Amino acid sequence: MAFAIPGLGLRGGKASDGGRGPATRRGDAIMRMGRGRIAIAIACFVGVYAVIGGRLVQYGLTELDDQARYGVNDRIMAARPDLLDRRGNLLATDIRVASLYGEPRRIIDPDEAVEALSSVLPDVDYKEWHRKLSSGAGFVWLRREISPKEQAAVMALGIPGIGFRNETRRFYPGGPTASHIVGLVNIDNAGTAGIEKFVDDQGLATLQEMGLDQSDDLEPVRLSIDAGVQHIVRDELVQAMERYQAIAAGGVVLDVRTGEVVAMVSLPDYDPNNPFNALDKDRLNRMSAGTFEMGSTFKAFTTAMALDSGQVTLDSRFDARKPLRFGRFTINDFHGKNRVLTVPETFIYSSNIATARMAEVIGVEGHRAFLKRMGLLDRMDTQLPEVARPTEPDQWKQLNSVTISFGHGVSTTPLQTAVAAAALVNGGRLIPPSFIPRSQDAADRAATQVLKPETSAMMRYLFRLNVEEGSGRRAEVEGLFVGGKTGTAEKVVNGRYSGDHRFNAFLAAFPMDDPEYVVLVIIDEPKPAEGQYSATAGLNAAPTTRAIISRAAPVLPVTPRYDVDRDALLVSY
Repeated sequence: MAFAIPGLGLRGGKASDGGRGPATRRGDAIMRMGRGRIAIAIACFVGVYAVIGGRLVQYGLTELDDQARYGVNDRIMAARPDLLDRRGNLLATDIRVASLYGEPRRIIDPDEAVEALSSVLPDVDYKEWHRKLSSGAGFVWLRREISPKEQAAVMALGIPGIGFRNETRRFYPGGPTASHIVGLVNIDNAGTAGIEKFVDDQGLATLQEMGLDQSDDLEPVRLSIDAGVQHIVRDELVQAMERYQAIAAGGVVLDVRTGEVVAMVSLPDYDPNNPFNALDKDRLNRMSAGTFEMGSTFKAFTTAMALDSGQVTLDSRFDARKPLRFGRFTINDFHGKNRVLTVPETFIYSSNIATARMAEVIGVEGHRAFLKRMGLLDRMDTQLPEVARPTEPDQWKQLNSVTISFGHGVSTTPLQTAVAAAALVNGGRLIPPSFIPRSQDAADRAATQVLKPETSAMMRYLFRLNVEEGSGRRAEVEGLFVGGKTGTAEKVVNGRYSGDHRFNAFLAAFPMDDPEYVVLVIIDEPKPAEGQYSATAGLNAAPTTRAIISRAAPVLPVTPRYDVDRDALLVSY
């Protein structure tokens, strides 16, 4: 009878494998299974180490300037948008430059490496470079932004462990022409001043931190300035500084209808391509970040205040026969007429006494309220980060109001003065300044009515009259109907006003029958020109303004006209 034992492969009482026992066959099966598992384990280990080895070879062959090696947050490759002027001319752009690095772990002989590098590169700091290349670090910067010629010379040396990486550098085609407007970037291409910083503050810095700014397709940023007018303003100011031996100068051209800044210059300036002196004290942007007592240009605001109140008309008269006395202080006129003056006479003769009496009509509180309404006591709101806050007395008293009426006692920025002056001639609308193009509709929405239109018309008459018959005669440009007001302010030296240190300004607008632009020129501490006995604004700031307007008008463009009757122009109010 046959029988079976499950699991052993045996049937009946007779062996089925030629006499081998059950234990032997079971052992063979276990050995075969063990050998299979060992083979699988070996294959797994070989596969893992093959992958590791392959990756090591891949890393070893990867070029050092591969962006992935340093992570997406490395900002030195950060792209920035181009900056353009209002006509599309390039003001700032990115270029690629090489920077020199070292890998100390691969440097065979640091002494020999530094010696070789110093033979082809200028100004090598031997001790510092030797310290870096001996540090055992994986990576060190040796010099950022080298020239192609220097790069070729270093490459020819063939030093192991020395290499290059491409970086992004900002380039300014106009050099110093618009330096205080376009601003600066640091070594990592991040904006630190001017519109460059403004662009970062609008979100570019966040993109850089996220590594999302590597594209070369960033939309350009167009500015309101005109590169041609900017060049003209700077060129004339450079000549004025030299001609009058001034320590500084500045100028702004402002569109009175939109508030757009068409040009703005502050001298001394700097070259943003090589900004080694950009932080020097004398390189301050005086037009928006410096505050000054603006002298007799402030008489335009005092006159507008009086006329707008309705308590003073152009026919009103003020006694300027004697000086005003406040305790130990005496208010005199520079070239006094020593008689009663009408409002137009007060303006064209620039009488301190009569202007102070106008302010007295309004009163201390009303005077301060008017200047605040004109934006002259608050910090300006504009795109440029470098904007100073005006200064005023902690407590206004009668004497403060009197001196402020003719431009002493309150310090404002020149740009701020130009913006307020635009409201005097554009129908009475105060429009915040903009360095970005602004449509007329946007300007209308931003505008605040601060003067009656009829007051603005009277101020246009006075400005034009002053150029025709007063202290602004040297600003006249035939056919452009320039109007303006001089300002000669004594500067404070050692706590006292000094007649030898003056801050001169000329505030102009044109054409006065339908104003389009305000031009403000400042000249700091001018010396009398040859043949002149004094250094007043009428003798230096006014002719500088004339030179700027005569050259800039065709570029803007403003077409000269010779068919306007003088009486029709001056009686238009």
